[in-house]
Amino acid sequence: MLKRTISGAVLVIIAIISFTLGGYVLFGLTMFLSLLGMYELYRAMHAEKTSQAIIGYIGLVVYYITMLSPSNEQYFLPAFSVFLLVLMISYVFTFPKRKSTIMFMVPFGLVYVGVFLSYIYRTRVLPGGVYLVWVILLGAWGSDTFAYLVGCSIGKHKAFPRLSPKKTWEGCAGGVIGAFLIGSVYGLCCDKHLPDFSPIPTWLVIGIVCACSAVLSMFGDLTASAIKRDNGIKDYGKLIPGHGGVLDRFDSVLFTAPCVFYLIKMFLWYKG
Repeated sequence: MLKRTISGAVLVIIAIISFTLGGYVLFGLTMFLSLLGMYELYRAMHAEKTSQAIIGYIGLVVYYITMLSPSNEQYFLPAFSVFLLVLMISYVFTFPKRKSTIMFMVPFGLVYVGVFLSYIYRTRVLPGGVYLVWVILLGAWGSDTFAYLVGCSIGKHKAFPRLSPKKTWEGCAGGVIGAFLIGSVYGLCCDKHLPDFSPIPTWLVIGIVCACSAVLSMFGDLTASAIKRDNGIKDYGKLIPGHGGVLDRFDSVLFTAPCVFYLIKMFLWYKG
């Protein structure tokens, strides 16, 4: 328990420093975590050192480099197409040693871990991003805390017993409601530093975004659990004492990061 608490405190300190500085610091940290997360995922499937996995790592670095371009969106599809072509060519040269499943696993890992986690950096570069980026963690870790407290207090009905025996529907509801409340309070406290979402009040926008991301946060956690159970492992790694690997700690963030980014963009678009 002590290791978990200390590790959690260290993660918060790292988040404060990197979120505040932003720029290349957050860019480099996010890419580093993405590479580690991909390595953990591929290792769970016994393919972390294959030539296809290496192509996946290179593809991730190229993807991150394209993010630095102001018009990066137009490069994603061509770059991803080239990535798939190179991956398929490598499969031809390693057949039959490598099975066809690796052709689906490698790009899945690139998107599931690398692309999804990159939305932390993408959110940080939005207007007011130094404050918006915290909404990602509020939706992920904040909802998890409320879900745990409510579940332990009044939880009776099991939600997903085969994946998470302790998760209850009461806890799930508590996590979503708690995320909405903590997001609303955060929106009120940081109103002057966040983008103007008029005519919708800022506190309501942040509350809604947190509640929506809380729902996806649960499925992020369950998805990671399903992959672990399917591959017969308890944790993805031991990098973070008391927490496990990168994917063990950031599994819910993988889902909340793109959710927060696109919902914020949607509300800004609605404002016109």
